[in-house]
Amino acid sequence: MSELIDLIKQLRERTGAGIMDCKKALLANDSDIEKSVVWLREKGIAKQASKANRVAAEGVAWVLTEGNKAAVIEINCETDFVANSDPFRNLVKEVNQIVLENSPKDKDAALLCKSKNGKDIKELFLEAGIKLGEKLDFRRFAIVTKTDDEVFGPYIHMNGKIATLVVLKGGNTEVANGVALNVCSNNPLYLTDKDIPADDFAKEVEIEKEASKNDPSFAKKPAAIQQKIIEGRVHKNLCGNVLLDEQYVLDESKTVSDVLKENKAAVASYVRFAVGEGIEKRHDDFAAEVANQVK
Repeated sequence: MSELIDLIKQLRERTGAGIMDCKKALLANDSDIEKSVVWLREKGIAKQASKANRVAAEGVAWVLTEGNKAAVIEINCETDFVANSDPFRNLVKEVNQIVLENSPKDKDAALLCKSKNGKDIKELFLEAGIKLGEKLDFRRFAIVTKTDDEVFGPYIHMNGKIATLVVLKGGNTEVANGVALNVCSNNPLYLTDKDIPADDFAKEVEIEKEASKNDPSFAKKPAAIQQKIIEGRVHKNLCGNVLLDEQYVLDESKTVSDVLKENKAAVASYVRFAVGEGIEKRHDDFAAEVANQVK
């Protein structure tokens, strides 16, 4: 029972479907999460599974820029109370500065980097963990560099729930910050439609073909029209994951691509860290809710 509850929870978080629909999908697909996601979409219950694999966990994501170099980090803790405490936030900012100054190759190397007082990050975490009484985790970081003709666009959402950094070729800081806001808001999977893997596109086509079987009016249309409708739906689904095709958050009459062209700019790269993204976290109240309905 507990295993089924956990699977229902995961599927619900990924698709937004109801508890009982998630249960039906799992039973119909031998408890396979991926097949169940596709099953729900084909039934029209979950229209799109992308961008929904986010599980909440506590902590702070932060970004620091200095000259032509920047560092984006995520540090986790067990409770929101600690995440909002001054000692924890001081730790985040100190670690961010150390990472920016040392540019370590990986997390193991980062843990050995030292602050100005001679303590390495590993020691800082040990001391902070004892003081705060929680398990702390230096989860990830990214070192980003730019050239003199490029522009950084950092954006921190909700005091550290999401940290994004955009690098523009050309343009200016205002445009870079605006694009960073888009990256934060929509979490694009691809920069352009050319970056979409062929396998992902083919999978979307098959899903839409199967979903169309639930539309009686679709079957009455000529084959050529059906194909165009399916292609249109696939394009719409996938374009929601393409940064350049998104509506520009600060002016929805334009796309990100429009704004970049107007400012003679192009996106060189972007980073987005959302706190707890992909980390499994148990919620007892949800488990009770599922258990009651499963019975």
